[in-house]
Amino acid sequence: MSRVNNPVVNIQGVYKSYQRGSQTLSVLEDISFEIERGEFLALMGPSGSGKSTLLNLIAGIDKVDRGSIVINGVDIVSLEESALAGWRSAHVGFIFQFYNLIPVLTAFENVELPLLLTSLTRRERREHAEAALSLVSLEDRVEHYPSELSGGQQQRVAIARAIVTDPTILVADEPTGDLDRVSAGEILDLMGRLNSEFGKTIIMVTHDPRAAERAGIIRYLEKGAMVDVHP
Repeated sequence: MSRVNNPVVNIQGVYKSYQRGSQTLSVLEDISFEIERGEFLALMGPSGSGKSTLLNLIAGIDKVDRGSIVINGVDIVSLEESALAGWRSAHVGFIFQFYNLIPVLTAFENVELPLLLTSLTRRERREHAEAALSLVSLEDRVEHYPSELSGGQQQRVAIARAIVTDPTILVADEPTGDLDRVSAGEILDLMGRLNSEFGKTIIMVTHDPRAAERAGIIRYLEKGAMVDVHP
């Protein structure tokens, strides 16, 4: 994909630490970079390097100690918690390693869930949810419960749930980590399609070099610092 100077995420001078007893554990130190609109970015690095922490900061799940994170023109660091929660629901789609589906809800109901926070009518919610499930090729599994689906199908439901609100960014934390090689390939194909055909900005944490190869950009973290950039 050709690169244009149109950053949707601008991270400047970000520091993050956690308190463990009387000790302060530094997790991220002076992280600065941009993510362009329509970019598929993979974050790689050893365990404990700060990848998931950085992903959570971008998604507004956690707060920085210092620095700024501007997403689509909004400095999310300055938002109060209630405003941040509303921002997350409108602008971030989450894809997790273990799907995080609600077992007592059908595939359709799981996908519809984020739309309950919107002003859409019941009919509009159904149309949006069915369209998202169709996009991930699960039209014939709408009324199935998670226990009736394979791991790959559950992850596709999770992706449909992530995209149903048409978020600004998709954040994926080890999205293929719990899948066999074939299912993992299908999920990566789907994510690649969301990026190339629909222009979705995707930020993916992964340990798998084969998964990272699907991204347009790979950035490496080590001991809380950005150590290399591969175009």
